Amino acid sequence: MERTPPIFTGDERAVLNSWLDWQRETLAAKCAGLSEERLRERAVPPSGLSLLGLVRHMAHVERAWFRQIIDGEDVPRLWGKDTRQDADFDEVDTASAEEAFATWRAEIARAREISAALPLDALAKRQRHGQNVSHRRTLIHLIQEYARHNGHADLLRERIDGTTGE
Repeated sequence: MERTPPIFTGDERAVLNSWLDWQRETLAAKCAGLSEERLRERAVPPSGLSLLGLVRHMAHVERAWFRQIIDGEDVPRLWGKDTRQDADFDEVDTASAEEAFATWRAEIARAREISAALPLDALAKRQRHGQNVSHRRTLIHLIQEYARHNGHADLLRERIDGTTGE
């Protein structure tokens, strides 16, 4: 899968966006070419991690940070996370990969719209843990969140079919 590498020069927004897009594309690359059954495969007990769970989780993360916190939208949490905190990871045995990827892509598209309309110093409409949150901090957090989970995805993919790579 072709990915657009992060840029080496540019203004802060362009650099942050290029790294976030690189991380998003990396998760997609780790999942590419696998059947729904393989995407559901768990790591090793007692871990409930799966590639499909990671996609569902990152759709939730995109929604929570950009739509709920930054933009203040009144939208429900995905996958029933209001009542089951780990539903995105735990309930993949019957989850649809097509739905998960479509939801993830839609949340990314909406996040890009919200982000493009704001200066980096803009404060979110909602606080997180009683603290104001800047748009810049949100972008950095998403890069970090994807990078951490892409490490998990790399190990999961290697376990599933031996595929490795950046």
